[in-house]
Amino acid sequence: MTESSANKLLNGDACHRTANGSKASKNGFVKNHCLFQQPHKYRRPREKNQNVTHNSSLYKKPFLESFEETPLLVAVLTYMGYGILTIFGYLRDFLRHWNIEKCHVAREREEQKDFVPLYQDFENFYTRNLYMRIRDNWNRPICSVPGAKMDLVERVSRDYNWTFEHTGKVVKDVINMGSYNYLGFAENTGTCADAAIEATQAYGVGVGSSRCEMGNLDIHEEMEQLVARFLGVESSMTFGMGFATNSMNIPALTGKGCLILSDELNHASLVLGARLSGSTIRVFKHNNMQSLEKLLRDAIVHGQPRTHRPWKKILIVVEGIYSMEGSIVRLPEVIALKKRYKAYLYLDEAHSIGALGPNGRGVVDYFGLDPKDVDIMMGTFTKSFGAAGGYIGGKKELIDYLRRHSHSALYATSMSPPVAQQIITSMKIIMGEDGTTLGADRLRQLSENTTYFRRKLREMGFIIYGNDDSPVVPMMLYMPAKIGAFGREMLKRNIGTVVVGFPATPIIESRARFCVSAAHTREMLDTALEAISDVGDLLQLKYSRREQPLPSLGWMSEESLLQN
Repeated sequence: MTESSANKLLNGDACHRTANGSKASKNGFVKNHCLFQQPHKYRRPREKNQNVTHNSSLYKKPFLESFEETPLLVAVLTYMGYGILTIFGYLRDFLRHWNIEKCHVAREREEQKDFVPLYQDFENFYTRNLYMRIRDNWNRPICSVPGAKMDLVERVSRDYNWTFEHTGKVVKDVINMGSYNYLGFAENTGTCADAAIEATQAYGVGVGSSRCEMGNLDIHEEMEQLVARFLGVESSMTFGMGFATNSMNIPALTGKGCLILSDELNHASLVLGARLSGSTIRVFKHNNMQSLEKLLRDAIVHGQPRTHRPWKKILIVVEGIYSMEGSIVRLPEVIALKKRYKAYLYLDEAHSIGALGPNGRGVVDYFGLDPKDVDIMMGTFTKSFGAAGGYIGGKKELIDYLRRHSHSALYATSMSPPVAQQIITSMKIIMGEDGTTLGADRLRQLSENTTYFRRKLREMGFIIYGNDDSPVVPMMLYMPAKIGAFGREMLKRNIGTVVVGFPATPIIESRARFCVSAAHTREMLDTALEAISDVGDLLQLKYSRREQPLPSLGWMSEESLLQN
């Protein structure tokens, strides 16, 4: 063992010698994603190696993440599956070209054959021949509150998923394992619903103007003051759309001559905002602090291309919880790097706000950090709060600047009053300002449900990704044929799930994504787990090759973990 690897072990990284066929780092060891030393008898086989140097002194609690590597045979069969589908796709395109098979795809008219094509047949190849086979797993109409249970409109397709017809029947009481209803506030009864009804009666539904004109209501200002207090920042600003909160505000913060360092798995809204800003964009490996630090060093040493002038601004853009991986940003290390290299930090807490931390205040609260160390705190109200829209929090100077320069602030219609009231009421419940313990109970229930659901899936032999505390639980399916089959079989068992494949994920990492909610009872989770196990046996999805379950932390019980 080299001196550097020995030092890493002393700093809290658990390493082991590689088994046959395992991918090793340069010193012949594979590192586990754990910031506390594990017993030597435990070995996590075939884990993805991110080559990240962790600094455990920055963490106040265990940080456990699992990304088990795709088994070689499964990867080969997955590539073969896509290859076979591609071959048959070209065959079907040939039949369509000669009108042997009916074509449902939008095409240019014969009179326009000399024009620049509006529809690119080749670019739509994947949609025509692969996506259409499993299209029935998405866009299912819901005819009830999308809470812990929901009702679905039954539909059928008579032309291989090109069009759908409603049968007039309703599938009742489907357990909802796909919505981002982390704290269970997606409901039509209770305190929040009653307050939203009162707001509708007082203000109406629509505002009909932007905030800077005639659309600035007192309820909006009350909401922004509450959000700032909840986040622990000087000031905040709210927007009517979560996606636009990123895509329209990043261009107001950076421009030409600025550098954006973006995690490779950042959400599309962050990517779009970075591109619209005109800034130079460089991407670092997901949650890899070594990769981020290298980009920061290069940016400072070399400056801008050609001129080598210093960058006007360096902005690091990360998310709290990555919604497709279930991983949590290594925020203590990101903040340490940001301070060391004098960069700015933009934190998207769309999935983490309300879902992480002892007080539900997101990933900053989860790690016990100072909110002032994050320059721009962004989040959405669409998930934990059961509402719509987004926010940005930070220093008063930042918010005042955005009020004058943000396209979302100047041109977008104000947030609907009942939506604003839903946010205010649910946030006060989380903060305990409603005079009850309902908020604390929901936070505790979400943590318990997450721990239970992840542990049971792991014990069943499924490969799941992400952090042990993340309510987003991706379960690996891999093969393209199993994407549609899993979604259909789960619905037959009255479980609503989200399945995801290429291009939303790497081609060999198709998955089902479960979102755990505080509204789920233990009976609901057990029913869902039983269905997952049945479908897993049917489709042979239990790929995990772990030699034994994850070790107990010994010095810290599960109950104390949940309390902390």
